Amino acid sequence: MTDLFQTELNIVNLGLKSFKETLDRLNVKSVHVEWRPPLFTDDRSMSIIKSNIARIEAANNEALQRILASKPSIIGMAQARDVIPGMKKNLFLHAGPPITWEHMCGPMRGAVVGALMYEGLAGTPEKAEQIAASGAIEFSPCHEHATVGPMAGIVSPSMPVFILENETYGNRAFCTMNEGLGKVLSYGAFSSDVIERLKWMEKILYPSLQHAIENIGKIDLKTIIAQALQMGDEVHNRNRAATSLLYRTLAPAVLRTSNEKENAASVLEFINRNDHFFLNLSMGASKLSLDAARDIECSSIVVAMARNGTEFGVQLSGTGGQWFTGPSPVPDALFFTGYTKADANPDIGDSSITETAGLGGFAIASSPAIVQFVGGSANDAVNYTLKMYEITAAENNIYKIPYLNFRGTPTGIDVIKVAEKNVLPFIDTGVAHKNAGVGQIGAGVLSAPAEPFIKAFIGLANRIHSRKE
Repeated sequence: MTDLFQTELNIVNLGLKSFKETLDRLNVKSVHVEWRPPLFTDDRSMSIIKSNIARIEAANNEALQRILASKPSIIGMAQARDVIPGMKKNLFLHAGPPITWEHMCGPMRGAVVGALMYEGLAGTPEKAEQIAASGAIEFSPCHEHATVGPMAGIVSPSMPVFILENETYGNRAFCTMNEGLGKVLSYGAFSSDVIERLKWMEKILYPSLQHAIENIGKIDLKTIIAQALQMGDEVHNRNRAATSLLYRTLAPAVLRTSNEKENAASVLEFINRNDHFFLNLSMGASKLSLDAARDIECSSIVVAMARNGTEFGVQLSGTGGQWFTGPSPVPDALFFTGYTKADANPDIGDSSITETAGLGGFAIASSPAIVQFVGGSANDAVNYTLKMYEITAAENNIYKIPYLNFRGTPTGIDVIKVAEKNVLPFIDTGVAHKNAGVGQIGAGVLSAPAEPFIKAFIGLANRIHSRKE
């Protein structure tokens, strides 16, 4: 006891960080231990997971090997009705988990209206709404048809899509061409200029790129993404470098295969003006890699995070195609002039597939410039990425972060780690107006909601238990 009172006391703060901040103001040295209780308590589920941890770890190793070994490439283009599995003339695909017209949010309804007008099935927004509500159109998640779509994610039968293939495992994925930001269909806008742009993309942009890709043979997306990370992208909300790299690949072939000088010029100008053109491809590349890791029994690795503007959905490798959902949150954002958080729709889109694959918000330390678009500081970007290592099962072998001494991006979200550490996936995202027809009003960040991950953890435990009986 005598020695204790003769030495300097060392203070360790466990709990509220504000206690340490008080000590700091008083110039008292202390160390803060960042500890959180588990995300939830369910003794039965926890017991099942712990008693099967060896099987889960073996399954996760297999899932991670498949994710990391995947090699996504563009191999061609076609119209959605001709290549997307299960596509038919009255089927519209959408972002996120399953949803009906009655429960769709404003921007998704707006995108459906615009797609019906683009398809020539309705001449006015009012007629399009009647058709959408009549049951004549079927709706299904993009993810259930090997497809991904940004924001509302609407894919209608006539829309041109990129055909992507995983060279390692042979699976395919599909994605539309990116329209750009602002007043576009993906954000729920459907005015005449939006429809005209979509028609131009179908009649001019699509055939030009289709012929260029045929001339090239295939385009290695994994290499482009890896290079873009070195150049300041995280390939979700910042795609300037990736789009530029793709442009350099496509431009000679577009010129070589075009019979119309003006068409070639307009195609290259469109891509050059749209820094987000690569986004849909980074999403498709991420889906290819994650789909290769689906249906590995007992695996707790997340293979999809997706939002339909109403619900946030999660799928695990080890639980088949089951969706685990909860309410989708509204992002914290930098809003365009005249808009506030009160105008924002809850988070929407399949683009969080990039985070699921170790890109986007998980790689934001590679993209300090992104904070000017979504808010925060460069230090925040680094800290967001560092936090994600706590809930992932691997570091990427190809996607590297220069600022972290070329450490691999945190890859393979493990729902068990999410539950144990009470750390939720970080996502950077665009923000759509809550009303149909307006479009994009900002960009921001958010943490995924807890409810889908709690349900996924319990769902995995139940599946493991039922398969052993």
